[in-house]
Amino acid sequence: MLKKVPNSYKVEKVNYDKVRHETSVDQSDRQVPYNLRQSGPTKVDMLISTRVRKSPYWHLSMKAGCWRATVYNRIYHPRGYVRPEKGGAMVEYQAIKKHVTMWNVAVERQIRVKGPDAEKFTDYVITRDATKISTMRGRYVILCNYKGGVLNDPVLMRIADDEFWFSLSDSDIGIYLQGVNADKRFNVEIDEIDSCPVQIQGPKSKALMKDLIGDQVDLDNMPFYGLAEAKVGGRSCVISQSGFSGEAGYEIYLRNATLYAEDMWNAVLKAGKKHKLMVIAPAHHRRIQAGILSWGQDMDHQHNPFQCNLGYQVSLSGKGQWSKQTDYIGKEALEKMKQQIKNGEKPYKLQLVGLELAGGKPIEDYANDFWLISNAGGGKPVGYITSPWYHPEKKKNIAMGYVPFEGNLNNNGFPTGNFGKKYKVHLPKKYSSKPVDAVVVPVPFTESFNPNTREVKK
Repeated sequence: MLKKVPNSYKVEKVNYDKVRHETSVDQSDRQVPYNLRQSGPTKVDMLISTRVRKSPYWHLSMKAGCWRATVYNRIYHPRGYVRPEKGGAMVEYQAIKKHVTMWNVAVERQIRVKGPDAEKFTDYVITRDATKISTMRGRYVILCNYKGGVLNDPVLMRIADDEFWFSLSDSDIGIYLQGVNADKRFNVEIDEIDSCPVQIQGPKSKALMKDLIGDQVDLDNMPFYGLAEAKVGGRSCVISQSGFSGEAGYEIYLRNATLYAEDMWNAVLKAGKKHKLMVIAPAHHRRIQAGILSWGQDMDHQHNPFQCNLGYQVSLSGKGQWSKQTDYIGKEALEKMKQQIKNGEKPYKLQLVGLELAGGKPIEDYANDFWLISNAGGGKPVGYITSPWYHPEKKKNIAMGYVPFEGNLNNNGFPTGNFGKKYKVHLPKKYSSKPVDAVVVPVPFTESFNPNTREVKK
């Protein structure tokens, strides 16, 4: 007998004649506002065609039970393996919290910058100091446009002195990088390569990896964002201690993935059996807990780093990778913005904050809209939710979202939310028949296994 479908999967009827864009949220500093129409889920089939790429692991995800997908970086992206009647995404959550999981994240396309000027070019397009990144180390970085807008937040890997890989979030930054060097002032080659990652995430990830690669890599002494070469299933891979979950984990970047996808994938499945490995979709419930941002969802090119909790990527303590003095794209705009904030000015309208919600049924699936936020007394919306989910350990819903920036700064001088301030969140009717109370709280909601710099409280 099939289980009852969780409330989060039930589809509400929407009167599309009454759906309207909410203009009370101040988006006047954006050229293209976020669409705040609450149109809900849409009953349409996803068209699979050759216009969008299938990754080398697409058929393997189907074999593993993938039942839904989205498009990310113009590649089909698996977003669900456990069906709703069997518990859905929260079953996958338990797998990453208790055991170990594998994700098909081939959509994180690898753009290689290689040549004598690779370091110089990379340093010019990212906000932190590329010269301080050692060979065979990775880093989380951002790229900004000349206005200071966040174009992408990839993991940057330095494979060799003259070779960097940009492991992309959801925007076609490869074409942008080629455009930056259209005049060939940097002696580099820039192009996508056939190296596709999977993520191994969860508390048993190291044990699985030890069984998988043996003594090829000293995993016990591998640092966070450390890189290593290893063979998996007899095929050449780059291993990184990193991930998108906040849990312990690794990423396996298979070289020549189109040719050897099955060899690597099946080797992971074999090694993972005794560790209760489950193939799941990217664990957005866990990444929200960790405050990890999703480009296109939590920020885009019209958000600057300060308003989406990435100000530390511009400068922090003045040490190491944040003491950057050389020029880079967006530096002038960001330095001006930083000074404005220091002077008590507000150079943008909305600030990304963490919210804990009081009330409402558990949110156990992806939001179909940017749900609206009003002041504590109610009234017209003043902000919107970007990433909500249920937090089982806290036994409440949590979310990241944008509310009016009030000028609050943390101990490092970077913008933050007004902790303790209360709002109302307008959840869909299936979660609550009336707006629920919410309070601004520090992010992360749950500390990561390897705390990112943005998580370190000073």
